[in-house]
Amino acid sequence: MLNEGKVLALIPARAGSKRLKNKNILDLGGKPLIQWTIESAQKSEFIDDIYVSTDSKDISSLAVSLGVKMPFMRPDELASDTASSMDVVTHVLSEFSALGSEYVAIILLQPTSPLRTALDIDSAFKLMDLKGAESVVSVTECDHSPLWSNTLPDDLNMDDFIRPEVQNKRSQDLPSYYRLNGAVYVSKVPLYPKFEGFFPDSGKYAYVMPKERSVDIDDEFDLTLARAIINIDGTQS
Repeated sequence: MLNEGKVLALIPARAGSKRLKNKNILDLGGKPLIQWTIESAQKSEFIDDIYVSTDSKDISSLAVSLGVKMPFMRPDELASDTASSMDVVTHVLSEFSALGSEYVAIILLQPTSPLRTALDIDSAFKLMDLKGAESVVSVTECDHSPLWSNTLPDDLNMDDFIRPEVQNKRSQDLPSYYRLNGAVYVSKVPLYPKFEGFFPDSGKYAYVMPKERSVDIDDEFDLTLARAIINIDGTQS
């Protein structure tokens, strides 16, 4: 499938951020956060074009300095807290279609997953070809089984907290659960505007990533964790 046309990497990076100000350009290992994702995309053997969807002139200028072509900016109405990733993808595909560029696949790479590597990106594409998949989304194994989790009443009573089916069971005897890690979203793209998202009705598969590359930076703790991993493991590739 990937030999039938071009692949676009879309990196969404709006200016606003509530928990970490200017999150996408914060320093991580001596370079702006978003640079990690741009460089991983540039190393991929499957990606043809890279575009950073942003409303920030600073982020746009940084992307250009790193070799990313920026033929248009994200409109203000798609830079709000209510705009969805699918709104952004639809806008980008529409703009590129108007410029005469069509793609057989798109990969959404959030800059908040800086430890995702080119190996992860290419492995997801290879899985897509192997499975004949419509989409591939990255996941990582949960640190703790959700079977040990439950809601709590206002009075904090735990009488029914542990479900009967897991009473007296060891954690290693429970099934493995996985969560979305936000690092890789790949999907086939029929001619715009028929894009149906990264979770179509069928043909979607999981690419499993290790937890040390699954850090999703949302707050100061996540950023500290990513810095610690980089200091231990060195430069990601």
